Amino acid sequence: MVATDIRLFMASWLRSPLKIGALVPSSAALADCMAAQIDPGSQGTVVELGPGTGTVTRALLARGLEPAQLVIVERDANFCHLLRNRFPGVQVLHADARSLKNILNHKSIAQPTAVVSSLPLLSLDFQTQREILRQCIEVLDAKGSLVQFTYGFRSPIHPVLQRRLHLEGTPVARIMRNLPPAVIWRYQRVGKAPVEAARSRVEHKHCTDEGVSVPLAS
Repeated sequence: MVATDIRLFMASWLRSPLKIGALVPSSAALADCMAAQIDPGSQGTVVELGPGTGTVTRALLARGLEPAQLVIVERDANFCHLLRNRFPGVQVLHADARSLKNILNHKSIAQPTAVVSSLPLLSLDFQTQREILRQCIEVLDAKGSLVQFTYGFRSPIHPVLQRRLHLEGTPVARIMRNLPPAVIWRYQRVGKAPVEAARSRVEHKHCTDEGVSVPLAS
């Protein structure tokens, strides 16, 4: 984590604390475990929401995704400028996640197999959460997954929203080497994409590096 990233992140947080959600970027440990939920052998598109300075973006590429497979959606113009310079070949869209479906359709982007989100869901009001999550579910293919982290121990998606959107969530790892510690959740649509089948496709569902994270029971 470089000093310029921290300064940029803190400046953005001071402008919009509820939209950024944290004072510093995610740690490499958290980013690696987020990326571990994605199957690098898949040829599908992966959409990343709220990439910030690109910690998770870098981990997704290191995981084996081709730059052309990755589409990142960021509403902060300063972050977008940095991301375009830092990750050539990755499509960076300066946009709001609440319009995700229209954005992808307008750009003729293939239906994603996964959405990886670093958005601060718990800092958003219920209506905004619903709009973003509905967009994510509508764009995902039938067996797609939504990967989201949170700083709390409960699901970052309200139980009412989970029921309305027919989502089933599973906590997959607790990351201690992050400020603050975080928990990663993976969500899929109930009845449309069997959770067990999807789990079998991801080799490294849990991150087990000693001192980095604590796998959680499914």
